[in-house]
Amino acid sequence: MLSKYIPLPKLHTLAIVTVFACSIGACTSRKAPYAEATPVLSGPPNTTYPMPPLKARSDLGWVFNDSKRATLADYEGKVLVLDFYATWCAPCRESIPRLITLQKKYGPEGLQIVGLNVGGPDDRIKVAEFAKELGIQYSLGFPDKSLTDLFLSDDQTIPQTFVFDRQGQRIMRFIGYQESTAAELEKAVKSQMTK
Repeated sequence: MLSKYIPLPKLHTLAIVTVFACSIGACTSRKAPYAEATPVLSGPPNTTYPMPPLKARSDLGWVFNDSKRATLADYEGKVLVLDFYATWCAPCRESIPRLITLQKKYGPEGLQIVGLNVGGPDDRIKVAEFAKELGIQYSLGFPDKSLTDLFLSDDQTIPQTFVFDRQGQRIMRFIGYQESTAAELEKAVKSQMTK
């Protein structure tokens, strides 16, 4: 029917242009988030809330597997690493051996790593088996909604790892995981061990 109103050579050209335009959009590829370099933020996360020092946040915390509760304020005087993860997250699984090594190496000097599961209710029941499978020896807990809202409000990519100094100030944030992340994380932790 269109050929009745548009001459055939112009219809043919229109069809070629349309196919070409569609193919350009279909060929754009986006890398999966885990294949991109892990961003390291030097400033506080762009959240809707200011990032408070740990000592001021006795209300934000988590519950451990044994039902004991902890808050950010409980870790003042220690170098604290909070790692938000899920058992089904492949980059999280890749990062955990590095966290285990850091805890063993710097734990005696005041490092405390806490893994916080944000995988959802179905994932919560898998944490004990997950810890056993990977040989996790640092603390694992389940964060309060208010803690998750504060730390992950601007980006919910996991793993996400936050490093706090002994005074409770956030000094580093890692989003995602790459091999280079391990070295950067250890560098951030090590810089706090002599302070």
